[in-house]
Amino acid sequence: MTSTVPNAVQHTDAAEPITMFGPDFPYAYDDFLAHPAGIGQIPATGHGTEVAVIGGGLSGVVAAYELMKMGLRPVLYEADRIGGRLRTVGFEGCDPGLTAEMGAMRFPPSSTALQHYIDLVGLETRPFPNPLSPATPSTVVDLKGTSHYARTIDDLPQVYRDVMDAWNRCLEEDADFSDMNRAMRERDVPRIRELWARLVRRLDNQTFYGFLCDSDAFTSFRHREIFGQVGFGTGGWDTDFPNSILEILRVVYTEADDHHRSIVGGSQQLPLRLWEREPRKIVHWPLGTSLASLHDGEPRPAVTRLTRTAGNRITVTDATGDIRTYPAAIFTGQSWLLLSKIDCDDSLFPIDHWTAMERTHYMESSKLFVPVDRPFWLDRDETTGRDRMSMTLTDRMTRGTYLLDDGPDRPAVICLSYTWCDDSLKWLPLSPNERMDVMLKSLGEIYPDVDIRKHVVGNPVTVSWENEPYFMGAFKANLPGHYRYQRRLFTHFMQDRLPADRRGIFLAGDDISWTAGWAEGAVQTALNAVWGVMAQFGGATDATNPGPGDVFDAIAPVELPED
Repeated sequence: MTSTVPNAVQHTDAAEPITMFGPDFPYAYDDFLAHPAGIGQIPATGHGTEVAVIGGGLSGVVAAYELMKMGLRPVLYEADRIGGRLRTVGFEGCDPGLTAEMGAMRFPPSSTALQHYIDLVGLETRPFPNPLSPATPSTVVDLKGTSHYARTIDDLPQVYRDVMDAWNRCLEEDADFSDMNRAMRERDVPRIRELWARLVRRLDNQTFYGFLCDSDAFTSFRHREIFGQVGFGTGGWDTDFPNSILEILRVVYTEADDHHRSIVGGSQQLPLRLWEREPRKIVHWPLGTSLASLHDGEPRPAVTRLTRTAGNRITVTDATGDIRTYPAAIFTGQSWLLLSKIDCDDSLFPIDHWTAMERTHYMESSKLFVPVDRPFWLDRDETTGRDRMSMTLTDRMTRGTYLLDDGPDRPAVICLSYTWCDDSLKWLPLSPNERMDVMLKSLGEIYPDVDIRKHVVGNPVTVSWENEPYFMGAFKANLPGHYRYQRRLFTHFMQDRLPADRRGIFLAGDDISWTAGWAEGAVQTALNAVWGVMAQFGGATDATNPGPGDVFDAIAPVELPED
C-alpha cells in the first residue's frame, strides 16, 4: 500500500497482519476466539443468572453475546440505539443503499478479534479509499492555497517525500520501529515487553509534537507543519500533537493506519447481527436463542442510577424507574457518563479508578455526508486528463473529503468533511445546511470548475460526537502522564487485585482499551470483562486455551512508579 505522506513503512498486502493489537498487553485474542475449546465455562449452578451489561455498542453486544453462550442471562441496557459509535444512517428520500458512517468507517487487518465477529455474522469488507491508497483513484493535497494532484506519492513535490523520510527516520532512530515491528510479527512477547517498557518509561511524559521536535529528523518547522496538515495513513495528525506520543506509537506499531477496509452495507450491521444471531454452540439455553429473543426484541432503556447493595451486588435503576439487582455488571459506555448522567455510588470503584475516569481525555470529531446522483468525480477533465475531483486533504475548514461509490452508474456519497478537535469545534454552532454551505464554498476554491451542489440529491447528515449526550466525544486519546490512568482502567477486569467490596462491576469499551478509537479495543475489553465475570462465577477456561486473565501476570502492562 502506498499511504499518505508520511508513513512509517511500506507494506505489501501479502504480508500477514499483526494480530496482537497493542504492545501494552501482547495477548492473541484472535487465537483465543478461534480455539475449538471455546473461551470458557461457568458451573451449572450459575446458569440462567442475570448479569447486567450497560451499553449496547459493539463492546456491550460482544460481551452479552459471549455471556449468553456460557449460559448466563445478559440484560442489556441501551440509552439510544444498538451500535454505539458503529452508527450507520441513510438519507431520507434517497436510495436505501446509500449510507453514511457517522462513527467508525475504516478497519485495519490488524483488528483480528474484530474480524472474527465480522466473519461470524457473514459480513463483507472492501478497501477503504484513504488518501493515496490503491482504492483511491486520485488524491489532491491543498495547502496554503496551492493544490497538488497525485495518484501516488511520487506525483507530489519532493518536500512531501522529505517529510515522509523524516517520519520514517524519527520512528527508526527514536522509537525502535523495525525491532518492534519484527517482534510483533513473530509474537516475541519477551522482546515486545522489553522494547515497550523502555519506551513507556522514557516517553510517558512526552507529547507527540515534543517527540517530533526532539528528533534530529524533524528539525524543520516546515516539515513538522506539513506532517501535521497531511499526516500519514488517513490524513492530518496535527490535532493529535498535544496527545501522548505513546498513543501514536501504538497506532504505528500495530499497523492500525494501514490497509483499511470498510464493511459493505455499513458497520452497524455487526452489532445488529450479533444481537439477532442464534449461536450453534450454546450452554443452558435452547438452540434458537439469541440476545434479541432473551430481551423480547428490545434492550432495557438508559441506566440512570448504579449502586452497591447488600451482598456486594450491583443495583441498576433505568429510565422507566425499574430497579434490578445483579451479582455482576459490565459497564461499556463512555466513562464520563459515570460522572454525569448516571447517579453512582462512590463505592462502585476504588478512588484511583474514579480519578482515572475523571482524567480521561476525549477527542472531538465531526462528519458531514451528502448523497449525490453518481460518482461524477470519476469524469475526466478534457483539458488536463485528471479526475474532475479527488479525495482531498486540505488546511481549509473541510480538512478531509472522502468520495464513496458503489459503481459508476450508482448513486454515491461524499463525506464533505471529517475533522477532529479544534477543527470539529468550528462546526459545532452550525446547522447541517450551514455546514454544507461552508464546505462547498471551501471545496469550490479547490475545484472552481466543479459544481458539486448540482449533483446533491438529498439533505446532508452530520454528527458532532462532542455534542452527543451519551458520548460527549469521539474517542479517548491520552495526554502525557496518563499511562498510569489507562493501566488502571484496562486492568480493572483483574478483580482479585481490588478490595473485596469494590468488585463485581467490570469496565469495558474502546476507551478502556489501549487503542481507543479502534473497534478492536472494544472487542478486546469486552472479552476481558467476560473473563472477569466467568472467574467471579467460579468458571474457568480450558487448559489448552488460557484467557487474558490466566496469562495476565506474564504479560501485564508496564507498571510505572507511584501507580
